[in-house]
Order: sequence, then C-alpha cells, then structure tokens
Amino acid sequence: MTLFNRRQAIATLGAATAVGLAAPALAQNRKITVGALRFTSHAGSFVGFERGYFKEAGLDVELRFFEAAQPMAVAIASGDVDYAITAISGGLVSLAQKGAVKVIGGGLQEEPGIDGQKFLVSDAAYQAGITAPGMLDGKSFGMTQAGSSFHYMGSKMAEAEGIELKFKPLQKVGAVIGALKSGQIDAWSIVPHIAKPLAGSGAVHIIGDVATYLPDYQVTTVFTSSKNASDEQEMTKNFLTGYSKGVADYNAAMIAKDGGDAGVDEMVDLIHKYVYTDRPRDKAAPSIINGTMRLNEGAKLNVASVRDQLEWFQSEGLVDSDISLETLVDTSYVETAGS
Repeated sequence: MTLFNRRQAIATLGAATAVGLAAPALAQNRKITVGALRFTSHAGSFVGFERGYFKEAGLDVELRFFEAAQPMAVAIASGDVDYAITAISGGLVSLAQKGAVKVIGGGLQEEPGIDGQKFLVSDAAYQAGITAPGMLDGKSFGMTQAGSSFHYMGSKMAEAEGIELKFKPLQKVGAVIGALKSGQIDAWSIVPHIAKPLAGSGAVHIIGDVATYLPDYQVTTVFTSSKNASDEQEMTKNFLTGYSKGVADYNAAMIAKDGGDAGVDEMVDLIHKYVYTDRPRDKAAPSIINGTMRLNEGAKLNVASVRDQLEWFQSEGLVDSDISLETLVDTSYVETAGS
C-alpha cells in the first residue's frame, strides 16, 4: 500500500483530473475528521453529529467542508480527513489504484418515485428552443473537473440521446452556477435543492431528470483511506454506525414524514446550520425541502452503479483500464446490491 503526503496526493489527483452496522464502541473521544459538502444530501453526517450518534459510537467528530468532490479525495489520501461522503471521481479512482482510498458504503442514490437530480439550461438556451436534454447537441455543459459526477451524468445522457456535448471544467460548483446563470455555459446537472431554486429565479430552466438516464445511479459514496479500511476496522464500523443513525433519522423525517410537519421543521432547522447558512431560515427552508432525496439506509451500496461509473472512467481514458472494482471498493462493511 502506498502512503501519501499532501503534495503526493495532489500530484496524483492532478494527473487523474487532466486526462448498517452495529459495532462495539471504541474508547471514548476517538478524534476523527469527516469531509462534507454543504448539500442536503450530506444530512447523514450533520444529523449524526448534531444528535450525538457519533459520540455514542465513541467518536469525537470534526466536520470539514469542501467545495468539490476531488479535493476530498486528496484530503483522505493525505490523512487530513478520515471519512467523507461524495461522488466518485476520476481522481478518487486513481488514488484507489495507488492504494490510498477505498469506497466503503453508499450515500445518495437516484430512486424511482423520489424527485432527484435535474438537467438545467440557461435562460438563453431555453429561449433559443432547448427544452429537452436531447436538444443539447453541440452545446456546452458545465462540470467542476474532468472525471467529476457532472461529467459522468452529462456523458451518459449524451450517449443515450446520441448527441455530443462540449464539457467545460469550472472547478467549483459556485462557478458553474454563475456561468449557467450568465449564459456562459448552456447546461448542467445538479441535485434538486440547488436546481429548483435556480429554476424558480427564472435565470435557468429544468429540462429533464437524471433518473431518466441513470435510474439507480449511486450518486455519492462513503469512502476512507485504505489504511482505515484495513487497519482501523472498529473505528470504521463505528463511524458507519453513527452516520447510518443520522441517515435513518433524515429519511424518517423527510421521506416517510413519521413526525409530520413538526418533524420536517425540526430536520430543516438542523440542516440549516450547515446548508444555506447565508439565508434566513424562512428563505432557506424551501430549498432544503426541495433537496429531499432518500439516503442509503445503512450506507447500502449499489455496486452495479459503481461498476458502471468505473467502466465509464476507463472508456474515457480518465483512469487506467486495468483497475478492478475490488481495487476501488471494500464490500465488507455494508450490504451491497447489484454485485
């Protein structure tokens, strides 16, 4: 197994970019750092932290926030972060090949019957007659980096529609939003808590659902360092225990609505501490509610979707063709589907 310092991890990532769970508690206050994005889809970590589920598992968690998926892979590889929840990227796959990281569970998945990620177009593109994904032939499509989830979603849609897209890497989600609103790019795909408010502003328009093209897409995964997966099994199980309790609470409140409106309001209050923090609660609540998608109970992982993503990275020349699924995924920690 290769050990990485920060500089080595960043160098590896740059090369890649270019081309459930009961467990006995550890000793109290084992300090770990958990990476996240300020997205509703990361609510499992937020709830696990706020409601003390990580502490119950003997973990003292610090949440560290990022603006894109691939920098989290760097942080895991360099040891700055212990666990993270984000989309699979080309950089993550390449770091897994180097023996630095492992996917150990599922985070968020597209599910029939639950409103999911959307395809968006700029107002200029919409006014020019682009009202469906299949009409985007030759148009520009925003992404953070090559090999990001945005790149994957756009490519799979384009393949299904028999069209070609011009992908534009803009590094950060905020930069992609700005480019779409100003018409510098024609299209993008993103989770509903971002898509719906943008569409409501009139600056962009929703023209389709990602689930139409990727109905069981494992949007995000839980991952850690290979060292944690192999040598810190008790700590890893305990992290997944705390995280999964947070996921269960979120799904119960926002999907099943077991607590009624009061339960939804309580969950929105909790999430608002981390998502749309620059807005007052009454302005943030609709966007948080719009972002409701079911999180994977028990961190269950759709291995078939992960395999499809890996094969796509390979077909695009973004990662080496000889990387196996086993190199990327450790299936020993959670229940899997489609394996």
